Amino acid sequence: MKDKNGNNLSIKEIFVKIINRINNIILEFEVFLLHLVGCIPSHCFRRLFYKAAGIKIGKGAVIHMKARFYDPRNITIGEDTIIGEGVVLDGRDKLIIGNHVDIATEVMIYNSQHDIEHDFFAALQKPVTIEDYVFIGPRVIILPGVTIGRGAIVGAGAVVTKDVPPYAIVGGIPAKIIGERKNKNLHYKLGRARLFR
Repeated sequence: MKDKNGNNLSIKEIFVKIINRINNIILEFEVFLLHLVGCIPSHCFRRLFYKAAGIKIGKGAVIHMKARFYDPRNITIGEDTIIGEGVVLDGRDKLIIGNHVDIATEVMIYNSQHDIEHDFFAALQKPVTIEDYVFIGPRVIILPGVTIGRGAIVGAGAVVTKDVPPYAIVGGIPAKIIGERKNKNLHYKLGRARLFR
């Protein structure tokens, strides 16, 4: 038996590949089930399944309908955080979302991408951290290895390719600093999410 590059495999390597394939099939099925659960209009019901899948969800945090996950076991969501509809949360590496974070509709957060210079187009994985009191506007894309500092604001449609300093306001493709949040004494609570989202 040979690998995808035409190299012969040992018995041990074949066994490891078989186990990895089985684990990937199980994970893909779990992610598919979570997608189906994401269509049910009940925060409590979805939260139960998301926690069972390994997502760590803080008190008062909600994930609105139709969220997509890539490996939920590495995702941590802080207290009083709201995740909007149709969000993609990548857990192939650590994804840490802080407290009182507001993530709008259809935001995509990735922590795995292909190395375009690698001979075999290998995956590169880097953690993503979103600190407390961050607001991320609709349809933002956040790429691997990014940290978004406390109180930062990311404008709608931005593509975040590098770290965002605390309290910065960024926008554009790629995201650049366009302002600074004046209030640095943040202590608000986001409150209750919409009931049937």
